[in-house]
Amino acid sequence: MDKKAATLSGKKLAGTAAAKRDPRYRMVAIDLDGTLLSSRKSITAKTHTAVRAAVKAGVKVVLATARPPRSVRGYYEALKLDTPTVNYNGALIWDEPQKRVILHTPLDAAVARKVIAWARKKYPEMLVSVEILDKWYTDHYSEMPEYVTETSKHFTPDFVGPIEAFLTVPITKLMLLGNPIWIEAVEKEIGPAFGKKITHVRSDPHLLQIMNPGISKAMALDKVAASLGIKPAEVMAIGDAPNDIEMLQWAGLAIVPENGWKEVKKIADHVVASNDADGVAEALIKFVL
Repeated sequence: MDKKAATLSGKKLAGTAAAKRDPRYRMVAIDLDGTLLSSRKSITAKTHTAVRAAVKAGVKVVLATARPPRSVRGYYEALKLDTPTVNYNGALIWDEPQKRVILHTPLDAAVARKVIAWARKKYPEMLVSVEILDKWYTDHYSEMPEYVTETSKHFTPDFVGPIEAFLTVPITKLMLLGNPIWIEAVEKEIGPAFGKKITHVRSDPHLLQIMNPGISKAMALDKVAASLGIKPAEVMAIGDAPNDIEMLQWAGLAIVPENGWKEVKKIADHVVASNDADGVAEALIKFVL
């Protein structure tokens, strides 16, 4: 969409949103990768216009992602949001305007060390990254570049060194990265091996994320919604990956883009166009605006 078309579309949406907005949905929770963002990791003009129209209509738009705050900031600012963000799959609720922590639910460092030792005993070349309150720690960098996170494509580690040097305090998120065959095998075995000591989610074939067992996007969003006086039934959630399932089940309306994982689309109330075909805009226009 060119700039003129986007502007015209924005005027049309902004002019009708307040009068025609569906009052059932007062909050929209949106995942980033594979959902709000296109495959080029950008927000399309049509989607940007629809999100801005929703915000102007009084809808609380909350970004809920596996990413850390630093990797969300550019999108948050582009959309001119003022709501808390849900980061690290719910391990952190972050006040972006004030750059402060609202709630942090970390994983015990001793448990993290045991998980790493267990995974590397099976696959010695498994890559390990740790996030602690928006800081990135790892003992390997620039190895197997095909197995990286979106954040690591744009930011460098805050610390590179032995695991023992930084796994001394509770951590926000542990990431295991490597061959998708390794990750699939570890994903199947990690539950029986560690039980209720952890929670784990897989958002990419090459990445397994491990966090405190008491967190999820749904639990964090429930706290955000409650702070805004909004009930789960008044929330529309949009997501594409397994780490979005609990969020989608929690919300009053579950939307999944066409590019979503097969098991995620099974629980959707509605499937919209893909992230490259303005699926988020379609959902907002159809169910909110």
